Amino acid sequence: MGTPATAAETAPAEIAAILLEGFNRHYTLFRECARAAQRHFEAANWLAIGHVARDRIDFYDRRVAETVARVERDFRPRRIGGADAYWADVKRHFIALLVDHRQPECAETFFNTVSSKLLHRTYFHNRYLFVRPSASTEYLDDETPSYRSYYPRNRGLRAALVDLVLDLGLATPFADFRRDLIHALAAMRRQLPRPFAVDANCQLQVLASPFFRDQTAYAVGRVLNGVHSYPFVVAIKRTADGRLYVDALLTEPAELALLFSANRAYFLVDMEVPSAYVAFLRASVPDKTAAELYTMIGLQKHGKTLFYRDFLYHLKHSTDRLVAAPGIRGLVMAVFTLPSFPYVFKVIRDRIDATKNTDAARVRQKYALVKHHDRAGRMTDTLEYSDVAFPLARFTPELLDELVVAIPSQLERVGDHVIIRHVYIERRLVPLNLFVTSANHGERMRAVRDYGDALKELAAINIFAGDLLFKNFGVTRYGRVVFYDYDEVEYLTDCRFRQIPAPPPGVDEMSGDVWYPVGPQDVFPEEFATFLLPDPRIREAFMTFHSDLVDPRWWQAAQQAIRDGRNTEVRSYPDSVRFRPPAPSTHRHGPLRG
Repeated sequence: MGTPATAAETAPAEIAAILLEGFNRHYTLFRECARAAQRHFEAANWLAIGHVARDRIDFYDRRVAETVARVERDFRPRRIGGADAYWADVKRHFIALLVDHRQPECAETFFNTVSSKLLHRTYFHNRYLFVRPSASTEYLDDETPSYRSYYPRNRGLRAALVDLVLDLGLATPFADFRRDLIHALAAMRRQLPRPFAVDANCQLQVLASPFFRDQTAYAVGRVLNGVHSYPFVVAIKRTADGRLYVDALLTEPAELALLFSANRAYFLVDMEVPSAYVAFLRASVPDKTAAELYTMIGLQKHGKTLFYRDFLYHLKHSTDRLVAAPGIRGLVMAVFTLPSFPYVFKVIRDRIDATKNTDAARVRQKYALVKHHDRAGRMTDTLEYSDVAFPLARFTPELLDELVVAIPSQLERVGDHVIIRHVYIERRLVPLNLFVTSANHGERMRAVRDYGDALKELAAINIFAGDLLFKNFGVTRYGRVVFYDYDEVEYLTDCRFRQIPAPPPGVDEMSGDVWYPVGPQDVFPEEFATFLLPDPRIREAFMTFHSDLVDPRWWQAAQQAIRDGRNTEVRSYPDSVRFRPPAPSTHRHGPLRG
């Protein structure tokens, strides 16, 4: 007869079970958010969709805190053997629990997060944490397929599209599905080569769950024909009188890349097997990494895990060194980059210039505000890390000297590594001030026009950038202007847009002295042309397209629209690809329910 196991022997298995239970609770709530988004979409409750998207971002950290508290209360792991071998045993039991799990890669990330908080150390060895994945995610959706297949060869493309929309499960009827079908078929035929020979394997594949963001639902799919694949996304919206219509069919690579841009809010989508959705999306948007796509579908914590793995892999397969990022040195952040890696690393300076009137805590609050807000394609997403280890040998001496001065309290040398306590990571962009300097006339006109468009779209989502200097904006690889410096960002409705009062008698306007009181939230748009656009060529371009932005009345009207609850959606695709939306009508032509 065997000897009964001691508490110390059974504890690793029990801790592993608690960790997986914590993750399972998180993912159950995560999926419920997507289901709630569908209900809110069908009820046109746009504010509720925004609240769900924002609240979901914090769910992960709450479940981590709950799990850490439970383990510390019940097991006190530091007392019962904080040795490395003990926690490696917890990991071994955890791996055994993942054999039939449907989200093993995300569960491993949850294990890492909880473990790091429990052990109060920074670990880099695969024995204790999942630096590399242990579970394969291939073929996880064999029981419940992640996408549905439709065969136009059997019943025709029209019938396949009808079945596709019905299977989305949207409860609201379409206003005029026959018209929508005509639009979608015409757009799809424009994408497909002509003549189009239907092969035996020709099929439409569509992800089983629709994607929700803001006021739009998306069906994500592809046409397979022989060895060729043609991705597409169907954008579905609601009319003013509560019926559905197809607003656009996105097929071009640039359109799809912008839809899945990290500069936008995360999608809400119900997935049993997220790895299958990411694999499908990677085939449709090949210029996006798995890390970016996990982030875009709301699993940003696992996106961070994959990003860091990609970074470590890149370090091992490159030889260039970390340098200061190009552009004007920031007064709030020290920014550096690895030239061969398309991201920048930003660290809050220990001493922020007094002209900025802020501190590190407030800067972090601003970045958290942006993280939780709809970014509307105009604010870059940030990945936030603690205790990041960089190889000492990869720093140039000049950069290391600069960081020692700029961030001494956050910098530590441990052996052959440099540990930085708190880092923001963003995709590297071309600073707008550098772009317009080297651009030709046409490029400069387009960039300045898009800069003004960016300010207007940010205003539509209740965001005022604060510091509008060109150095705080960048140009993406698709030529879009986005905002990336958040230390002065404000809600638009918290600002006070004022007209400069006329000077009293005897005051010289040209003296430079201010003859009127200025409060901390006061903004004078009339000054934009003078201080933001000193180059006459850039000022001319800006005033050609956006003269309204130097008028405080435009900003005041934008504020009033927000206060009145007139929610303006900044669409994730250009107007040029939209079908004409239907007018409200009491007569339904061919109602179709999802």
